[in-house]
Amino acid sequence: MANEVNYAEITPEIRTLAEKARVSTIIDQELYTKFDVKRGLRDLNGKGVLAGLTHISDIQAKKIIDGKEIPAEGKLYYRGYDVEELVHGFTEEKRFGFEETAYLLLFGKLPNEDELKEFSSMLGSYRSLPTSFVRDIIMKAPSRDMMNTLARSVLTLYSYDDNANDISIPNVLRQCMQLIALFPMLSVYGYQAYSHYHDGKSLFIHQPIKEVSSAENLLHILRPDGKYTELEARILDVALVLHMDHGGGNNSTFTTHVVSSTGTDTYSAVAASLGSLKGPRHGGANIKVVQMMNDLKRTVKDTTDEKQVGDYLRKLLHKEAFDRQGLIYGMGHAVYSISDPREKIFRSFVEKLAKEKGREEEFQLYALIERLGPEIINEERSIYKGVCCNVDFYSGFVYNMLGLPTALYTPIFAVARIAGWSAHRIEELSNNGKIIRPAYKPVSPIRSYTALTER
Repeated sequence: MANEVNYAEITPEIRTLAEKARVSTIIDQELYTKFDVKRGLRDLNGKGVLAGLTHISDIQAKKIIDGKEIPAEGKLYYRGYDVEELVHGFTEEKRFGFEETAYLLLFGKLPNEDELKEFSSMLGSYRSLPTSFVRDIIMKAPSRDMMNTLARSVLTLYSYDDNANDISIPNVLRQCMQLIALFPMLSVYGYQAYSHYHDGKSLFIHQPIKEVSSAENLLHILRPDGKYTELEARILDVALVLHMDHGGGNNSTFTTHVVSSTGTDTYSAVAASLGSLKGPRHGGANIKVVQMMNDLKRTVKDTTDEKQVGDYLRKLLHKEAFDRQGLIYGMGHAVYSISDPREKIFRSFVEKLAKEKGREEEFQLYALIERLGPEIINEERSIYKGVCCNVDFYSGFVYNMLGLPTALYTPIFAVARIAGWSAHRIEELSNNGKIIRPAYKPVSPIRSYTALTER
């Protein structure tokens, strides 16, 4: 059609207007200091502004000695339990931990055997999408971005819920448990649809298995033959547990609190959190790590040579390599400075999987960068706190070894984090707090109106 709008086209007129919009919003950077604005809701030392209280999880990266805060080994606690002890507990007993940890986040206690069995059974029973949902919603107009597909599916589920607007705790818990159970299907089916219609690949839509763990079910519905090894499933399970929550102040969880504080429905709140997690500064970081590593392997002749690898890392910092952003992806964290406890826990499992997959040399390259990266950053940059390897550094490598497509890396983060979002949403609603509304100081002068003919 001659008059059809091309929504992807940026016309010269749009570019002109965009420049006007950009210039009109530029703020003198000195004003942020003058008015003591905590940009990013953090102070100059990176410490977050206290915006709320939570029972759900806690991050510790410092200790008090002689009245002074000193950087310390990072710790992550779920409902007061050290995550390292939680992972050690269920892996030693050769159990899957996702369901157990979701129960802990939601209800504040570790389940006994009967409680865990009942909870897991309820999640399994919720692994059923509405009739024709896959055909009518997921298969139509598949997006090239799986996070958008996931958000659209979540918003559409609102239409299938007769009590969608009921924000009583029993109803919200029911909705949250259904979303925890459905996220793997919504993510994987969305990927399968796009892969089929846009990449011409075969279409596989496996029915979920109600009796297995979330990690096992995800691998089953993703792979054409539905098969996986025990080690693969257990490592994916650990990855999900480590990504389930990370304090109330991370961007997507804070979004959950902000949007929930308005009294809106569960589907809208979760869709907003998905939009936050999609951002490359948040949930998309592990993809950047994989892309960076691929670039390194293409450009460095000998990846076992410390000097050559070190030179590449310096080029990254000097904006001379990869995406020229001046970053070594997977290094550094807003809170942790000495160590990220999730990375420490994950590392031993990564090594086991690398051996099973015959990729020990690649693991050694990651280990080399883990050692060199912080040293080189400290040499090249003036930083206010230490730098450590974070969980994103290894998670992309693990997902790659598991054969997960890159497009699903961030959705799998969401498959884990929906449990934490659910706990935080219930916490926000249970405490009946005020709508969250921080202040922004206006810095524009007051002006008098001018008639159109006089402008």
